[in-house]
Amino acid sequence: MSGYGLGLLVICLFFGLAGGYVGRVKGSSFTVWFLISSCIPFIGLLTAVLYRYDNRELRRECPRCHRVVKLYDAVCMRCGCELDFPDTAIAPEARVVQRMP
Repeated sequence: MSGYGLGLLVICLFFGLAGGYVGRVKGSSFTVWFLISSCIPFIGLLTAVLYRYDNRELRRECPRCHRVVKLYDAVCMRCGCELDFPDTAIAPEARVVQRMP
């Protein structure tokens, strides 16, 4: 392997690690962003930086099993309950606390 090929491989590796780290910090998959950023070095990392934060999405509670799911989910993945669009949403930082009346 020539020096240029090895240099390109090192650049792709570091862009992949950077993209994977950024994706993981934003709540997404490290592996997916590593592959995207290493295959398309500059554009992949830029896309990871501009991608939305998955861990900041609004959430809601399933009426049947009380699992907290993302607001845009149509079906609860735990119990299979079909979810209607809620009147109120839960902020991602808030914890669901059930209070006794």
